[in-house]
Amino acid sequence: MTKYWNESYETLPREQLDALKLKRLKDTVQRVYERVPFYRTKFQEMGLDGDSVESLDDLKRLPFTTKTDLRDNYPYDLFAEPLRNIVRLHASSGTTGKPVVDGYTKKDLNMWAEIVARALVSADADRHSVIQNAYGYGLFTGGLGIHGGAERLGASIIPISGGNTQKQLMLMQDFGTTHLTCTPSYAQFLGEAMNDYGIDKSKLKLRAGIHGAEAWSENMRQDIQNKLGIKCFDIYGLSEVCGPGVAVECEEQNGLHMWEDYFIPEIIDPQTGEVLPDGEYGELVITTIGKEGMPLIRYRTRDITCIIPEPCKCGRTHRRIARLRGRTDDMLIIRGVNVFPSQIEHALLSTGLVEPNYLITVTREGTLDKIMIQVELPESLALNTVAELEDIEKKIKEKIHSVIGINAHIVLVEPKSLPRSEGKAVRVIDKRHI
Repeated sequence: MTKYWNESYETLPREQLDALKLKRLKDTVQRVYERVPFYRTKFQEMGLDGDSVESLDDLKRLPFTTKTDLRDNYPYDLFAEPLRNIVRLHASSGTTGKPVVDGYTKKDLNMWAEIVARALVSADADRHSVIQNAYGYGLFTGGLGIHGGAERLGASIIPISGGNTQKQLMLMQDFGTTHLTCTPSYAQFLGEAMNDYGIDKSKLKLRAGIHGAEAWSENMRQDIQNKLGIKCFDIYGLSEVCGPGVAVECEEQNGLHMWEDYFIPEIIDPQTGEVLPDGEYGELVITTIGKEGMPLIRYRTRDITCIIPEPCKCGRTHRRIARLRGRTDDMLIIRGVNVFPSQIEHALLSTGLVEPNYLITVTREGTLDKIMIQVELPESLALNTVAELEDIEKKIKEKIHSVIGINAHIVLVEPKSLPRSEGKAVRVIDKRHI
């Protein structure tokens, strides 16, 4: 296994890394102040200017940027470069209103390819790997982001995009795929389909999966690894900041290294905006310090995680974030309790009684919120009596209650009866606001 893609930067001593971060932060702040009217106005309202940063600690004095700010400045008003220097445009797949746009210069695409190459090597890829890229190509950043990094690495890339499951499996066998890149829910679906088609996973060359774009639990990881016979790595990114590759797990699988020579992470209290200490969970905030086209200052991602304070055994010096717990904007508040779908997923899979396919439906009867969880039984489970079924429902209900503190109505359904996804899975239907 090739341990590093760019060892000198990935293992840069912390003192040198912090000095590089400060230099690039100063340059970025000066750049947005001079070139982006939105930021200049924000800074002036707070009594700041382009020279307001003298230390990394000054970052917390700067204004936040939100997704609303990005939408309000649609399409190009947050660009720090004229459109003639923007060589590619991506946009988020928002379901309401205008999409969130990001513009990339040639230098930005070069940076993106660099960090994705680092991520792929972290997940045991090298120039001899055959990478089957089942992330969607197009305005979504996943497909082309992974593609650019694979080409930088010198690996063979199969740009199959999402869907067409039967062909995915055929090419996996015929082309000798070693690495699969896709959402975790689609990886699960491919594992099921592989079993349905009678494909012997031990005869494949597939050895690793690189999965992101959704929050997924450790139990879900184990399920994918068992179904596909691979080792799965978590990758993190978001269209607004760059795309996939912002952070990734290494072979230790104990948190995701964020490439701090390009991104500065903070964790804040989502209610107060106060910066929280390392190790404490809150909302992830990212400042880009290597982007030309659309640099962002303290972008509120809405993702819930923490910064892991301890150094990683792999030797990389870039700090790690814990795997995402969920998002502040998909968090369910049920009877005053904050509930993340990932908590429910973890509880369901930890019972060992059901398949990793579920649907959460929240309704309101009068003033009382109610939660129903439909979950599939495994095909291998043989039930002879109604009492056995009721016993499974009771065990799952007790487990859910122990995790989220709320009683849920559990509905066991037939295997493969819930909808499958070739992209991001829909796990929650909230009917309280319809």
